[in-house]
Amino acid sequence: MPSAPVVPQDDPTLLFTNAGMNQFKDIFLATRQASHPRVADSQKCIRVSGKHNDLEQVGRDTYHHTFFEMLGNWSFGDYFKKEAIAWAWELLTEVWKLPKDRLYVTVYEGDEAEGVPRDDEAANHWKNQTDIDPSHILAFDKKDNFWEMGDTGPCGPCSEIHIDRGEGFCDSSDDDHVCRVNSGCARFIELWNLVFIQYNRDASGTLQPLPAKHVDTGAGFERLVAVLQGVKSNYDSDIFTPLLEQIAALTGKGYTDGEEGVAFRVIADHIRALSFAIADGAIPGNEGRGYVLRRLLRRAARFGRVLEMHEPFIYKLVDSLSAEMGQAYPELVERRDYIARVIKAEEESFGRTLDRGIEIFEQKAAAARKTGHAVFPGKDAFILHDTYGFPLDLTQLMAAEKNLTVDSAEFNSEMERQRQRSSKLKDATYQTIQIADSRGGSEFVGYAMDSTEAQVIQYADGRLVLNRTPFYAESGGQVGDAGEIKNDAFQFAVKDTKNIGEHIVHFGEIVRGDAPKPGDVVTATIDVKRRRATERNHTVTHLVHKALRTVLGDHISQAGSLVRPDHMRFDFTHFERLRADEIERIENIVNETILENRRTSWVTLPIQEAKRRGATALFGEKYGDTVRMVEIDSYSKELCGGTHVRSTGEIGGFAIINETSVAAGIRRIECLTGMNTCSYFRRRNRNLEGIAAQLNCAPDETGERLVSVLEERKRLEQEMKRLRQGLSKSAVDELLKNPKKAGDITYIAAQVPASGVDDLRQYGDLIRDRLGSGVAVLGAVIDDKVSIACVVTHDIIRKRGLKAGDIVRKVAAFADGGGGGAPHLALAGAKNVEKLPLALSQVADVINELLADSKSV
Repeated sequence: MPSAPVVPQDDPTLLFTNAGMNQFKDIFLATRQASHPRVADSQKCIRVSGKHNDLEQVGRDTYHHTFFEMLGNWSFGDYFKKEAIAWAWELLTEVWKLPKDRLYVTVYEGDEAEGVPRDDEAANHWKNQTDIDPSHILAFDKKDNFWEMGDTGPCGPCSEIHIDRGEGFCDSSDDDHVCRVNSGCARFIELWNLVFIQYNRDASGTLQPLPAKHVDTGAGFERLVAVLQGVKSNYDSDIFTPLLEQIAALTGKGYTDGEEGVAFRVIADHIRALSFAIADGAIPGNEGRGYVLRRLLRRAARFGRVLEMHEPFIYKLVDSLSAEMGQAYPELVERRDYIARVIKAEEESFGRTLDRGIEIFEQKAAAARKTGHAVFPGKDAFILHDTYGFPLDLTQLMAAEKNLTVDSAEFNSEMERQRQRSSKLKDATYQTIQIADSRGGSEFVGYAMDSTEAQVIQYADGRLVLNRTPFYAESGGQVGDAGEIKNDAFQFAVKDTKNIGEHIVHFGEIVRGDAPKPGDVVTATIDVKRRRATERNHTVTHLVHKALRTVLGDHISQAGSLVRPDHMRFDFTHFERLRADEIERIENIVNETILENRRTSWVTLPIQEAKRRGATALFGEKYGDTVRMVEIDSYSKELCGGTHVRSTGEIGGFAIINETSVAAGIRRIECLTGMNTCSYFRRRNRNLEGIAAQLNCAPDETGERLVSVLEERKRLEQEMKRLRQGLSKSAVDELLKNPKKAGDITYIAAQVPASGVDDLRQYGDLIRDRLGSGVAVLGAVIDDKVSIACVVTHDIIRKRGLKAGDIVRKVAAFADGGGGGAPHLALAGAKNVEKLPLALSQVADVINELLADSKSV
């Protein structure tokens, strides 16, 4: 079997494929039949979160990785322990020629409390089917030798194969350490795990024998290669050496021990995880698997600084990786350029804040050490995270290098405060509602009905709750319905609808009669025109999602949406601005699908059946056992609880009116449908006709005419600039005729005509070039505000210590202003136009004061 993608396609609860069994999980759960009883594969895996999170060890030891390949062979109700043990031994000792006297195996010692005996069946097969030294067959407890998929489900004992690599491989610093299997050192390492799935743990925790028994084996490819090639570290094998050599070539550094060696290993490891994840559709972002990738890339970028790399370079390793692994995994070659562009964009984005963040960290770390407490404040870690994009684990890594620990509790407290600030205004109004009802919530009938009779459950303060309603409550990006609820005694105008617990709450106001009482019978009717417009925009999000993936690639995933009656917006994972031709292709695909008038249907079914049918699930969404699948005939299937048109022709038309970035790696498009599309193009056409009238041309000639007008404007501006330069030179000539003295310093102080600060700066440059030695302070009124420029010649700066910034600051103060700048040229602004002459009259005194101050110093 080929490897499954490292980004799970049908399990929105899983960040990354982290074991070989992931793609076969539904076979073990008996929700899918195996296509073949015997299978072998090499599975791409990423482990960076949850119980498999060893990120801090990656690069610091020789065998932890974020990305690895898991070799596996599987039996689905076919062969069992005897064959699995015999074949594993045959492969290791006869094919790969590993020394038999260095191999050890483990079996499950059993658990009387659970009624599971010692796995003598496996132990006997090891004795009878192989020629292993019987003293090398060891028994261990549940922690090491019993595998479970979860709290419930298929499980069973396992038998692990370990190798003794020799005394020189022990990496323990504990004086009491004894090298042996499962002792935690690198001398004895596990090569292969044979899992025998023969039980099912039910909801009560009881183990029941399975009618069909399975085999699930896993062997880490990188570890096997290191053993077969006789090297001490996985990084010394030929899996990693090409990457390490390329890093050396890019950085000009050698791969050695110490912190630079750690940096080499971290970067070599992380480029593998990043490249395979991006190739399979993930992209760096702020949530879920996107944030995991961002953490990895930023961690690698920070280690790049250890190698004195301050410009993007990690992306350049993609070529080397695809050359080495592209034959086995052709997706690396096919998407090589795209992977490199994504990584480069992320490097550039983080690079803009990384150096400043490191500087802030160093200051805060130094302050923490001075206190005598080896704790880096959580508040400062939060600032690094929130302002400079430092993931917490990156700050923890840098702190550990300085023997500091980060106050994670304080960091988490700051994060929680931020979340509360973000949600307080949005949620406060609705979360305080208390609904007294023992009937199990409100029934939603709005998929099929626009109006229904219902009974009042509760009314209070403009909030009305019914036992059943056609009003859709805000969910999944779709806004809540509006409309009216009434009977002969009252009328309630519904402005918005939301879910509160299991109830649907209608927000609005009574426009006729008195407040309804519990039990009153009413008629609830949605604003049909508003709902239909909302449905058009919701269905079009499904069309857009598919079109984006078609045009831009499978890395696209929905990152949020807003569905309103007047427009919709759609956020998606992508790393660069959409080109005009890409937008046009997306619009064409959607509009063609609208014209084809494809049927839209929906069905409620078990989630496993929906996945089997190919429905798209949104990562991070929580789904129950039963889901609603919306299908656009022969186009798309998505899990969705929103309301939709019955056929795509009802949408009428579609246009993308804006495309922006909302966060690193997240783009947003804003779109219109139906009559709003027509209105949009009418407005654009009227604007174009108005522009054409101003340019005295036909609408289809505006582009050419506008280019001509802009070229003429550019020519006139250049001519005006030439004339102003001539006037400036004439004015400078007059000023240079009457210089003044402040002591022995020659100076000029004058108000000059200027249309902008650039003109003022030009005056100053001309005077400084021709003055020879001295100071000039020039003032101008520009847009009803005072601007002042000061220039000082280099000899005055060097010999007398006068600086333009000091002079202009003191002069501007006389006109209620301030400023500063370089020693040779400085600018200031002031508010009081009437005081400009006074300020210029004080230049001599300011010069003399500064000279006196420099002498006293």
